[in-house]
Amino acid sequence: MTPPLATSRLARRTNAAIRTKTHQTRIQELSMSRNIGVIGLGAMGYGVAQSLLRAGFNVHAFDLRDEVLRRFAEAGGTPCGSPAELGERCDVVITLVVNAAQTETVLFGEQGAVSKMTAGKLVIASATVPPGFAEALGKRLGERGLLMLDAPVSGGAARAASGEMTMMTSGPAAAYAMAEDVLVAMAGKVYRLGDAHGAGSKVKIINQLLAGVHIAAAAEAMALGLREGVNPDALYDVITHSAGNSWMFENRVPHILTGDYTPLSAVDIFVKDLGMVLDTARTSKFPLPLSAAAHQMFMMASTAGHGGEDDSAVIKIFPGIDLPGPKAR
Repeated sequence: MTPPLATSRLARRTNAAIRTKTHQTRIQELSMSRNIGVIGLGAMGYGVAQSLLRAGFNVHAFDLRDEVLRRFAEAGGTPCGSPAELGERCDVVITLVVNAAQTETVLFGEQGAVSKMTAGKLVIASATVPPGFAEALGKRLGERGLLMLDAPVSGGAARAASGEMTMMTSGPAAAYAMAEDVLVAMAGKVYRLGDAHGAGSKVKIINQLLAGVHIAAAAEAMALGLREGVNPDALYDVITHSAGNSWMFENRVPHILTGDYTPLSAVDIFVKDLGMVLDTARTSKFPLPLSAAAHQMFMMASTAGHGGEDDSAVIKIFPGIDLPGPKAR
């Protein structure tokens, strides 16, 4: 006979599963009639588009690369010829471009999405941008009757494609109400950080501070190991089972071990992002010595010609070490 406590736990798990299934069903039913646009089909943007398609949304996308749009169309999406065309078709427009300048261009430039967006539509601004830019963007969109969520993302391409990335969001309640089912499809964790635009971007640049410093530290540690003749595979195994491990060490060092610097996140991304971190701190006259050192490391790698390589290529700045080459397949 099943003990009463076990029965109670089973009932709670069953009820939770039913609630989850009911919620997912409701999201899918709502999504079937909604047109969602993604501007920027890079590593994160393409993954987000995949997650939205899987959730049943009508997904439209714009990217400058024709081959990426063709692949998107083959996956069931609808390519657009311009951000303006996308803005006209979609109720929600997600910007997943590289920086503030690109966000400005795709929204307000020639053939920008905003030119065709009517009042009441929503922009989910997910590029990593300075908090002040996010604040100003929310105000400009609001003057046109448009809603905005300041919603930078983290987690990498794989989590974007599986709908499990993290979103750091802020904005008005009306924007959240309109975005709810979209956010559920995009992310495993959606943090609501307040009503004010810019709050999400502040948290994101702090995340980037840590990410950049951890990548730089991982590269320095591996470089010292190589210099001292330590077996790099053994070093990786030991560190990932010891207190010195970090998510970035565990994720990035395999690129070094295989000699594969195909960019999932490039060196120049951290030149930009750590520069943004330092600019924010400089405005507040706040010292960030570790961030400054890491930024210089990425700058050195970029200057040496590695800016377009994976950010783990920051290890290439260290002299006198023999890096592992590509593994034979």
